[in-house]
Amino acid sequence: MTDALLQVSGLRIEADQPGLAPLLEGLDFEVAAGERLAIVGESGSGKTMATRAIPGLLAAGVHRAAGSIRFEGEELTALEERDLRAIRGAGIGMVFQEPMTSLNPALTIGKQLAEGLKLHRRLDDAEIRRRCIDMLRRVQIADPERCLAAYPHEFSGGMRQRIMLASVLMLEPRLLIADEPTTALDTLSQREVLELMVALTREMGTALLLITHDLGLVAQYTDRVLVLEKGVLVEAGQTREVLAAPKHPYTAKLVGSLPRPGDGGATGGGGDVLLSIEQAVVEYRGKPGLFGAGAPKRVIDGVDIAVRSGEIVALVGASGSGKTTLGRAALGLKELAGGMVRFDGVDIAAMDRRQERDFRRAAQIVFQDPFSSLAPHLRIGEIVGAALRHVPGLTAAERAERVTRTLEEVGLAGYERRRPHQMSGGQRQRVAIARAIVSRPRLVVADEPVSALDLTIQKQVIELLQALQRERGFACLFVTHDLAVVEQVADRVVVLEKGRIVEEGATAAVFANPRHDYTRRLLAASPALAIAEGSAS
Repeated sequence: MTDALLQVSGLRIEADQPGLAPLLEGLDFEVAAGERLAIVGESGSGKTMATRAIPGLLAAGVHRAAGSIRFEGEELTALEERDLRAIRGAGIGMVFQEPMTSLNPALTIGKQLAEGLKLHRRLDDAEIRRRCIDMLRRVQIADPERCLAAYPHEFSGGMRQRIMLASVLMLEPRLLIADEPTTALDTLSQREVLELMVALTREMGTALLLITHDLGLVAQYTDRVLVLEKGVLVEAGQTREVLAAPKHPYTAKLVGSLPRPGDGGATGGGGDVLLSIEQAVVEYRGKPGLFGAGAPKRVIDGVDIAVRSGEIVALVGASGSGKTTLGRAALGLKELAGGMVRFDGVDIAAMDRRQERDFRRAAQIVFQDPFSSLAPHLRIGEIVGAALRHVPGLTAAERAERVTRTLEEVGLAGYERRRPHQMSGGQRQRVAIARAIVSRPRLVVADEPVSALDLTIQKQVIELLQALQRERGFACLFVTHDLAVVEQVADRVVVLEKGRIVEEGATAAVFANPRHDYTRRLLAASPALAIAEGSAS
């Protein structure tokens, strides 16, 4: 393509520390004006480094060792920092994974939106305000005038990402680089943000370079795809062709990791009711005001759920539906304002000290982000072994043996002396699972346990959980927004919207014939389920 908007040739990125292998080796690709190109690969493949090198935003500790980067015919690697700043935003816009870290929490949305226009455009304050309000409307912010005076923490993740998209596209860049822009969002917000991004870039004639590990999104929203493995380009081509008939084994592995309809791995368990949530109500205190605290906000409203021994029940819903709050309330980690939770027929709020100790041992949780839930100063053996402190009758040697055996079961034999920072995201999640099951619990609450992981690692962790659940027979309340994962693991599914149950039933029945509009919207928004449809037009 001689008329390419962006041309990257022979790009090599190395660590500043000598003697290490290149992090990215000999990368060549082009992006045409108005094209939608995806770069995919697992964590560590080099996809983020490749795209951050384009506008000169490589992190400390790494550098471009070789290669050419031409944008609209101009060699970017030869420009001074001042000239690069003029291109960033106006020519090349960037949207990052987590908008809360991209938006300044101390500044109003209005000030942050105006910043780029003041830097790159000669406009008066009235025109800047008009353009800000207009762009907020285009990204479907309901009250743009109020939004300008608000702060980032007042918005959900999906809304913050819309605001970030507005701030970038307001300058009408010729190229938009979107680095994992929806990984932190639920399925509905993910779809809304991506469809907005595609629609606006198409309308403006802006090229889109999408960096992601999610091939379901690639299938729906891009024209071409590049596949990186350990810093090397292993496959490239039209999205539909690459995903339908991958030529490289690594691409085939990525495609094979996608959940698909019919992959179901539910156990079909169902003994006596172990966990019973009855008319549960959870409220958050209202914001303090001039005349005291405001009215409490009800986030869980009269919910009933029963989980039987050996059964996996999925609790699904978008961000803000209350599913994580309900999962924590099931373990007594969130106080109820009404209703009760029974474990083995006993109200957990009325348990005596002995019963509560037994309950804490019998009911465990696996959190979404293992890095923040694992003590960084402890070794893996200590972290897993801490769950055995209240197991009666175990000697120190027996505790050590059980830790070793549990780590072997989750595929981490010999990892006792490592610390969390020395492990990958998938390995840390295996540690979190080991910590949860080492005490041989009867109930595990898994709170978004795979949403932060690559698809291949996600598949490994799901298969591990399924195997352990079949072997140990514990019940599982699986909290997630991802219906593609639900179809793989759950016997039954409970759909939560704004703190209320809108649908529940056997997973296969709900997926085949969803009765509620909200469930249908969740199913329609699941990109992994739609991969067979090919790339978007």
